[in-house]
Amino acid sequence: MALAQGTMFDEIRASLEGVGLPIDGLTGHRRLVVRSGDVEYVLCRPSDVPTYVAHGAADLGIVGRDVLLETEEDVIELVDLGFGVCRFVVAGPKGSLDRSLAEYQHLGSLEVATKYPRVAQRHFDERGIQVELIKLNGAVELAPQVGLSDQIVDLVSTGRTLRENDLEIVEEITTCSARLIANRASYARDRERIAGLVDRFEKWVASR
Repeated sequence: MALAQGTMFDEIRASLEGVGLPIDGLTGHRRLVVRSGDVEYVLCRPSDVPTYVAHGAADLGIVGRDVLLETEEDVIELVDLGFGVCRFVVAGPKGSLDRSLAEYQHLGSLEVATKYPRVAQRHFDERGIQVELIKLNGAVELAPQVGLSDQIVDLVSTGRTLRENDLEIVEEITTCSARLIANRASYARDRERIAGLVDRFEKWVASR
């Protein structure tokens, strides 16, 4: 099972414990492959979890839906685990809500900075809006302030960072949370066992 390291890891570990999976060895060291009981955990960057699962290096994984939407790896989403909730949004400078998209477009294109180009492109394509995407790896909130972009597409939880940088949400794209995912071949091969685990996770989610 591939697990996303980072901000959700404590909640991931709690969910594993909640469904009765062994979690011994998931804390206190820097090993990236941990065997606990009859489960082998692969600890990796969130963006790599769907890749490990899609290519069969892990049968299952736990990762945020935001990562699934951006990577577009071919995996099966099994359970919405209900934690790590955040939102993909389009945001712009304060006053954006009072302006039309036409006012923001330059030479027929809206300039949008983002760390999530696939999510952003898909959203604007569905809206029929032509955009020029500017890929950034750091704080995208800076882009509109220095004239790099008209708007941004980013992941937010409380929206505090946007407010502190004089930005406001123009529209919400979708809500994301942690998901249990599976490799397609593994699911077909071991459907009964995985289905039992899915049932345990669903009961754990319902009990929270």
